[in-house]
Amino acid sequence: MKLDSFQLKCIAILTMFIDHMGAVFFPGELMFRYIGRIAFPIFAFLLVEGYFHTRDVRRYMLRLGLFAVISEIPYDLAFRETILEFEHQNVFFTLFIGVAMMYALEKSPQWQAKAAEVLLAMWAASLLCSDYRYKGILLIAVYYFLRGRKREEFVLGAGWNFLWNWEIQGYGALASVPIAMYSGQRGRSMKYFFYLFYPLHLAVFYGVARMGLM
Repeated sequence: MKLDSFQLKCIAILTMFIDHMGAVFFPGELMFRYIGRIAFPIFAFLLVEGYFHTRDVRRYMLRLGLFAVISEIPYDLAFRETILEFEHQNVFFTLFIGVAMMYALEKSPQWQAKAAEVLLAMWAASLLCSDYRYKGILLIAVYYFLRGRKREEFVLGAGWNFLWNWEIQGYGALASVPIAMYSGQRGRSMKYFFYLFYPLHLAVFYGVARMGLM
């Protein structure tokens, strides 16, 4: 069985939705968080694939940056119950930094420069306090450098999940299974649905929680 990009996105979106539902409405139920750990590794993998398939990297970065800004208020309302705070930023910031890093890596022929660029991107994500911080950038770099080498992607992509808080994040290793089934095909195109879903579902969760419906 093979999975195209659209199907992988659906898996990532669904597991993210379950994760966020648990975080907002059932914070004591870890099963939601276990399932949710699958989402980010798939998003990181698809970010790399998207980078290599996009016709305009700058527009790709602009789109990610725009939705990072758009999503921040719904993100803070859903998880912090405040309009804006700066202790933890949404995942679009991590993805934006990841694409900027890949763009810089493409321009650098020497491995010393590439190593410095990865470290700089990890530092930027930590400084900004974006979701997954330096660890998220590290995974994007793993998928970037190992692109097309499925065995290494599977092993190192799965192993990344055990670098910290493995009792919860370890479940994210399961993401390597659908990633290994990736066919390289794009599948159905619903690009902006996936961008819009992130801030919209967080806004809905906040509204439902605010009205006491769950």
